Amino acid sequence: MKLQEYQAKDIMESAGIPVKPGKVATTPQEAVAIYREMGGQVVVKSQVLVGGRGKAGGIKLATNETEVREKASAILGMDIKGITVKKVLIAPAVNIAAETYIGIVIDRKTQSPVIMVSPAGGIDIEEVAKKTPEKIFMTAINPFLGVLPYQARALASKLFQDPAQIKKTARVITLLYQVFVDNDASLAEINPFCADDTGELWAVDAKILLDDNGLVKHPQNESLRNLDEEIPEEVEARNSGLSFVKLDGNIGCMVNGAGLAMATMDIVKYFGGEPANFLDIGGSSSPEKVITAMNIITNDPNVKVIMVNIFGGITRCDDVANGIIEAHNKVGIKVPIVIRLTGTNEEEARKILSDTALIPVGSMSEGAQKAIEIAQTR
Repeated sequence: MKLQEYQAKDIMESAGIPVKPGKVATTPQEAVAIYREMGGQVVVKSQVLVGGRGKAGGIKLATNETEVREKASAILGMDIKGITVKKVLIAPAVNIAAETYIGIVIDRKTQSPVIMVSPAGGIDIEEVAKKTPEKIFMTAINPFLGVLPYQARALASKLFQDPAQIKKTARVITLLYQVFVDNDASLAEINPFCADDTGELWAVDAKILLDDNGLVKHPQNESLRNLDEEIPEEVEARNSGLSFVKLDGNIGCMVNGAGLAMATMDIVKYFGGEPANFLDIGGSSSPEKVITAMNIITNDPNVKVIMVNIFGGITRCDDVANGIIEAHNKVGIKVPIVIRLTGTNEEEARKILSDTALIPVGSMSEGAQKAIEIAQTR
């Protein structure tokens, strides 16, 4: 679950990380009212769950009420990468003297959190990694021990030379790690982490991604979900107990089990196709879940063929077959369906599907190649 900047900053500020206080406005009038409380120079920042806001014109400075009203009016309603801006953050501007980067992610290789820092902050860390990888410094953290003081100091010394700033930065690194752990995050990032012209340090921008699987331990964070900016099909899938991620291809995939779903997408890619989604219907799937899954897949106008790949263990192949037929009758599926069913009750499933227009295959490889062949001709 992605948090907007102001939400991430609220969490970081509560943890003790230095953040300039700001407030969110949904209208130009609200923006002006907030400015009257602050005065001075402020930054008007679009609140959307995508990067590149500054390049798109979604971040502007203002020094008086007229400018705040004009900048807020220009940003609110703006389209940034397909998302309409509905909120702006009004916060005091920082006279930046130096920009750095601090971020924490999970590294699958070391099976631990990794803290990354860079003296080249203020731009996408991917660009830094691509063009100047020598400016990125990383340390794997033992999850049982947490950030040790010497690790925090060593990382901080890569960002600043002043002993006082190193000490403060080391504390911020430790606090950010605690935010990461306490909220079951998959990413916690400050970019840029700045020194102002007086030497004070500030988290000027903030980003947090929460692991959906950890939300059961943090029910208070569920209220932070930004449904307006989530893909509707992903919301519907989550509410129906399905795992769904929209992709850019034209071969819809309906699979049971996350591992099999990944393998299905891999084999589609291997043979030169492009999957349109990741969709795991889970175990013990009822016909109703299959109907919902088919609805979600067919809502994507890019889908030219659907590949169903079911390995029946807990999931019964006949349940899936009945669900597909019911979905076909109710939804009126107009794209071909390639289907591989094997496992529990597969013979019953084959009988159920014998008089239908479905295209049966005997293996994943055969199914992927057949789906790609159909997609290329439609």
